Amino acid sequence: MTADAKIDINALEKPWENLHELVTAGEAEPLLAFLDLMSPTETALAISRLSSEDQSRLLTLLSPADAAEVLEDISETQAADMIEELSPAHAAAILEELDSDHIADLLGDMDEDSAAAILDNMAPEEAEEARQFLEYPPDTAGGLMISECLAYREEQRISDVLTDLQANRETYADYNVQYLYVTDERQRLRGVLRMHDLLFPVHAAPLSQLMIRDPHKVRVDAGLDRLRDFFEEHRLFGAPVVDEQNRLQGVVLPEAVEEAGRKRSVRQFLGLSGIIGGEEFRSMPLLVRSGRRLSWLSLNIVLNIIAASVIAIYQDTLAAAIALAVFLPMVSDMSGCSGNQAVAVSMRELSLGLVRPGELLRVMAKEASLGVVNGLALGLLLGAVAFFWKNNYYLGLVVGGALAANTLVAVTLGGLLPLLLKRLKMDPALVSSPLLTTVTDMAGFFFVLSFATAVLPRLSGG
Repeated sequence: MTADAKIDINALEKPWENLHELVTAGEAEPLLAFLDLMSPTETALAISRLSSEDQSRLLTLLSPADAAEVLEDISETQAADMIEELSPAHAAAILEELDSDHIADLLGDMDEDSAAAILDNMAPEEAEEARQFLEYPPDTAGGLMISECLAYREEQRISDVLTDLQANRETYADYNVQYLYVTDERQRLRGVLRMHDLLFPVHAAPLSQLMIRDPHKVRVDAGLDRLRDFFEEHRLFGAPVVDEQNRLQGVVLPEAVEEAGRKRSVRQFLGLSGIIGGEEFRSMPLLVRSGRRLSWLSLNIVLNIIAASVIAIYQDTLAAAIALAVFLPMVSDMSGCSGNQAVAVSMRELSLGLVRPGELLRVMAKEASLGVVNGLALGLLLGAVAFFWKNNYYLGLVVGGALAANTLVAVTLGGLLPLLLKRLKMDPALVSSPLLTTVTDMAGFFFVLSFATAVLPRLSGG
């Protein structure tokens, strides 16, 4: 390792080539030494450029503990893909070296058959714990918590805790320990101890006398926004997670909540960009990447054909009043912006629990009233522009009326779409905005051209 440590990793233009050579050589020690020189970002870059065969060989050359450290440096999507290529027994050995929440995240990114095969090869206790974690939605306290925490019975004494800490110091060294939790005989949370609470009391003191009673806690089903609010209100290093019977299940850390928030933002961004199915990396197989993009594009092309057919139906109207072509994109774009505002409000209210998926009539009434007001205001503005440009009252009436009508449709539909998709057990962030944009285009074209056809003689004559 001393010879390899002289390598300047920053001077290597293509570290993945060096990594490939080390993997091909098949010696674990220099391979591990090279990986130790790289930052997590450099490790992720180098591994992503390896072939799937080299990636699998890399994990098999390293010990399970070292392989687990490598997986922690790369994205969960890539790590899950690499794990799936291994034998279930080898994959299980690596996963057992990870924290409980990381195990659940990786298994959740795999197909069910692969995850089941790996669970069958894990130690029974580890497998049972992982199955329990998989039952919780990923963006809840249950899905984000770690089970590696220290809990003691309320009748135990300080001396009992100190003895246990000393006896298991190597195991507990990997735990993120800021607090000790106190439970009763049914594992119900009774209190919490800070680490410095162990330093000064007499060793014979029972925990029940020293603990902070009724500590702040969160339920396993608490959502991501609730958790973020919790840690903003209570500046804690971690929060105990309890079930409906107040039994201690684990601990959720603020950094886990922050990371989950970043992941959700990425999913929403990808969904709004039309990439369905999760993260995409260019190192993924071509057909996988193609499928994730085509899943939305194939639907979108059908909707766009319908929108184009509206123009085809009214092509004579468009030919007779060519000025309409200038306003068609304006009407669809401005209405789309109004609709996306409604989508954003519904998404935010859903995340905060301020609206339920079944409250369609309430949301429709609220958005329709706003759509009338904003539609009239925007319609008058654009209609005036059209009138002064061509000095044609009917052109202004057609354009302004179409924008007003389409704004009403857009904000109403934009408010309802997230609720409808939520009721259908779909992620509203993935479909709402792209679907709304196409529908408002289609409706905008229809309103402009149908209104224009009704007054075509006066419109073309002006």
